[in-house]
Amino acid sequence: MKAVARRQLPLRPAGPDTAAALLDWYDRERRDLPWRGKRGKRVDPYRVWLSEIMLQQTTVKAVIPFYERFLQRWPTVDALAAADTEDVLSAWAGLGYYSRARNLHKCAKAVVSEHGGQFPRTEEGLGALPGIGPYTAAAVAAIAFGIPATPVDGNIERVVSRLFAFKQPLPGAKRELKRLAASLTPQRRAGDFAQAMMDLGATVCTPKRPSCLMCPLQQDCHAHALGIEAQLPVKLAKAHRPVRYGTAFLALREDGHVLLRKRPEAGLLGGMLEVPSGEWGDDWLPLDQALAAQPVKTEWWSVPGVVSHTFTHFKLELMVLRAIVPVNASLTFWATPDQCRWVARRDLGGAALPSVMRKVIAHALKEH
Repeated sequence: MKAVARRQLPLRPAGPDTAAALLDWYDRERRDLPWRGKRGKRVDPYRVWLSEIMLQQTTVKAVIPFYERFLQRWPTVDALAAADTEDVLSAWAGLGYYSRARNLHKCAKAVVSEHGGQFPRTEEGLGALPGIGPYTAAAVAAIAFGIPATPVDGNIERVVSRLFAFKQPLPGAKRELKRLAASLTPQRRAGDFAQAMMDLGATVCTPKRPSCLMCPLQQDCHAHALGIEAQLPVKLAKAHRPVRYGTAFLALREDGHVLLRKRPEAGLLGGMLEVPSGEWGDDWLPLDQALAAQPVKTEWWSVPGVVSHTFTHFKLELMVLRAIVPVNASLTFWATPDQCRWVARRDLGGAALPSVMRKVIAHALKEH
């Protein structure tokens, strides 16, 4: 679409007036979110940190129920540190990116064991904790402690790129966008400013059809003046996701228990439970080769259709084989028996199962 230059009042240079205008807007329009404190009140760093970890790669709407359940179960960092890792993974199941849950637990333990249950009050100290990167360190420092730090997420990148009509494509432009965002960050109310930028990007300066007439920064926005706001930020085309293929074995015991296996701690879905499956490869294996990974020697039959799931870097398609086995069924060597357990169907909802494995179970049991 061709850009259309707009006639408007002279642009203000982005700076202190920009921050003041945005904070005024935030005081009127801020979203009511469960991890936010009231104006002028410092919020619990534990709640800020928990929300920021959960919000990575996930929407606010999806996070809220998980956040509230976590707080009800583990209201303090000490309580979370004392929790069993599998319980944390189980409570996280459905949020995706499960390495975040493992690092969440490691971080809680580090805060308790190394910092007496108190989160460090500096970006550097926060960034040294497990699972806390530059963005989260800046967000917690600004929101929980009022430090003039500058967290930059996708929403803030979009706002800043439009304010400055910055055309260098992401992800290469991230460092410069961080510098530009820092040039706007006020010394006072840095936490409110960070959250205001997030809210502006989420509700007004949206990826498609931004509501420029409602924007408190319209007079500051160079992209709007040039008529190119919808074209920014510029992003390089995403790389093609390869497809991997595998076979999952749903063994249902005669007493209504399903065979699950704990995955290795390192790697994708580390420490989570899975329906035992073979290696994920570049093509389907012939059935006789796929059966080499069967967890129980029995008669398997194929469930019609496949289970598809998209990870960050690849797509997965799983053929599902199902069998009903006796209560005294023996596991094969390839099942890794010491990592296996039989779980009653009624207890599957509380198991530490990632979304892809819940899909497999639903697919395999849909007729039962």
